[in-house]
Amino acid sequence: MKRLIIGNLKMHLLSPIERDRYLDTLEKELKGKKFPNAEVVICPPFVHLEAFKKRLGKKIHPVKSPTSRGAQQSNRVKLGAQNVFSENKGSFTGEVSPMMLKNLGCEYVILGHSERRKYFSETDEEVNRKSLGCLKNGLKPIICIGETGIEREMGETHKIITRQVKEALKNVSRTKAEELVLAYEPVWAVGSDNVPESNETLSAKLLIKKIITGMFGKKYAEKVRIIYGGSVSVKSTKETCVDPEMDGALIGRDSLVPYEFIKIVEIINN
Repeated sequence: MKRLIIGNLKMHLLSPIERDRYLDTLEKELKGKKFPNAEVVICPPFVHLEAFKKRLGKKIHPVKSPTSRGAQQSNRVKLGAQNVFSENKGSFTGEVSPMMLKNLGCEYVILGHSERRKYFSETDEEVNRKSLGCLKNGLKPIICIGETGIEREMGETHKIITRQVKEALKNVSRTKAEELVLAYEPVWAVGSDNVPESNETLSAKLLIKKIITGMFGKKYAEKVRIIYGGSVSVKSTKETCVDPEMDGALIGRDSLVPYEFIKIVEIINN
């Protein structure tokens, strides 16, 4: 199972000029590099999805596939979105549907990010509806879970993670397990320079694995990728992702700097 590295560009790249400059730099950083053990995804703002699709859909760094008799295969950067609505179409002004994203070429969608929960009062129930909508339309949900600083101080980390995982995966078929990504994202670490110690992250991973094993069974639970998110940087990647043996990372601010982002990809790929 390949490790998954996701760049969440959030509400940045305010103009076509900024967007194109970012893509130019990203392509330069990717040139000639291969990540056989990693799957790389970029999640830009909705308004830039089509432009990113046109640029990232190219064969940026082709490699030979052992199953294709030397044919060139693309290790292309994949496209994801930062949010989605649960319904496919209808009178829902301002929303974007799973079908729209799928038809545009998206493969992944970030759901339940701590900023969505904090600023837009997104609930576990909403995350569940969106997860089901994504899976129904062939999109892979990246479901963010994690405790706040106060919840951590009160010793409620176990309780919060358990509730969020169970609610997010309610009515999800175990046959869809391999399409799921669970991102442990301690809210108190997001946007800060504070990160949990390796043993804390590993403990969260083991808890999540235990919960999904209880829901899906060991065979299917093994197919779910569990990644870390929350102030991931080149400096913190080893402690937050490599040492606790996470299946990848969800990267925020450092994904806005292609050099830093690709360095993180290289560390996790190795």
